[in-house]
Amino acid sequence: VLDINSPAKMMLMPQVILLKEGTDTSQGRPQLISNINACEGVVDAIRTTLGPRGMDKLIVDGQGKATISNDGATILNHLDVEHPAAKTLVEIAKSQDAEVGDGTTSVVLLAGEMLRQVKPFIEDNVHPQVIVRSFRKATQMALTKLKEIAIHTQKDNPAEQRAMLENCAATSLSSKLVAQHKEFFSKLVVDAVTHLDELLPLNMIGTKKVKGGALEDSLLVTGVAFKKTFSYAGFEMQPKKYVNPKIALLNVELELKAEKENAEVRLDSVEEYQSVVDTEWGILYDKLDKIVESGAKVVLSKLPIGDVATQYFADRDMFCAGRVADEDLKRTMRACGGSIQTSVNSMTPDVLGSCELFEEKQIGGERYNVFTGCVEAKTCTFILRGGAEQFIEEVERSLHDAIMIVRRAIKNDAVVAGGGAIEMELSKHLRDHSRTVAGKEQLLIAAYARALEVIPRQLCDNAGFDSTNILNKLRQKHAQGGVWFGVDIVKEDVADNLQTFVWEPAVVKINALTAASEASCVILSVDETIKNPKSQMDQDTSTGKRPF
Repeated sequence: VLDINSPAKMMLMPQVILLKEGTDTSQGRPQLISNINACEGVVDAIRTTLGPRGMDKLIVDGQGKATISNDGATILNHLDVEHPAAKTLVEIAKSQDAEVGDGTTSVVLLAGEMLRQVKPFIEDNVHPQVIVRSFRKATQMALTKLKEIAIHTQKDNPAEQRAMLENCAATSLSSKLVAQHKEFFSKLVVDAVTHLDELLPLNMIGTKKVKGGALEDSLLVTGVAFKKTFSYAGFEMQPKKYVNPKIALLNVELELKAEKENAEVRLDSVEEYQSVVDTEWGILYDKLDKIVESGAKVVLSKLPIGDVATQYFADRDMFCAGRVADEDLKRTMRACGGSIQTSVNSMTPDVLGSCELFEEKQIGGERYNVFTGCVEAKTCTFILRGGAEQFIEEVERSLHDAIMIVRRAIKNDAVVAGGGAIEMELSKHLRDHSRTVAGKEQLLIAAYARALEVIPRQLCDNAGFDSTNILNKLRQKHAQGGVWFGVDIVKEDVADNLQTFVWEPAVVKINALTAASEASCVILSVDETIKNPKSQMDQDTSTGKRPF
């Protein structure tokens, strides 16, 4: 008889298999360290892109398309990060890009550095929840201090507010490919955003790319511009410039359809066939007559405008464009007023738009239809010039970041000094506070304070400066009460960045600190990863992205 507790009985008991065979489970402290190491790998991929002296990355996808960028969110988007914990960093970069537009590299760097600073504590058996609790407290204190020292500008002083917006845009652009022309572009960006209505909708700023020419040939049209659409014979006879024209916006097809596509008509005689053809032409001419009678001089349609209609309008000194993109037609409606008509039966004056000047311009190798002096002008269009396609695309991404920053700065008028100044001040504040706290929390808040120094340190490293020397100078200046001292990239020294106009909206830093802290806390609170082997095999591998 076997004793139930005997070793022999234990051996006879079947092993309980909880998960499918081949399931990969890893847990405990080694798992946490492994997650932190994976996150460090992601951080190292974009570490060198930070700041005005940051390097660019050339990413080639599965289809061979090359992308040149130094925008953190763009780079991480193109990398196909497979590690589940490291994906968290990709997500915070995306959220920063969607919410604020800039600071995507900073937020990933901060999160990675926070994890790097607490790695020794994990190895020394400090419980992750203790670290998470201390980090949350440190973040709260940092945000309180940041809101306290942020500088508010007077909204009722337009000149001062415009200067603030231009400085914020220039700071955002200084780390981009277009840094040499940041004064030129920061003015364009501020002009573009101030043209919008109170809600500042992003889709009302159009961007058109024209290859060729220099960067400074880029221009901002305070209205709508779109590429000349496909045209038929007779188009060249139409005038290409109108002053104060009425504009008809249609979603109507103005061409003859082939009968076989339309309907089947059974006929007994040639006369009947002729009457069908005559009726068809009659319907088309009826539509054209109604458009002419409405007084419109410029006719835009989402659907095709055929050769007969083109010639008809040309004979009457009218301009027409068919197959206009939906987005361009809607922006024209917002700018010039009027409304898009699906029928020509009620072409009353109130449904027609108007502008001061319409002309067709040659820009580079393309011809553009340009509407300026629009009545409702709540929209504008960038026309970007440049040599290579990848270069123009990176300029567009850079301007997107600057536009987002200016939008945020208009809604939240608080600004702080960039160039690592605000991070150093928050670091000093937390370090001073940590000395008044007992226990492990003291060490962990000090670790958080050290993590904040990664921004100025990386700015120095990327510019080839001696980061230890400059950080020591910064600590000394901040200890003496120099709140806004940060890295001066131009002079390879420290400077008061508020005086040198390196400004950033406070909301960028608030969002970056919150997102980085949340991400590091999420990663620290994970102690087990379970991978289902079947779902791994089922996944479609043809994403066209680079695995990382």
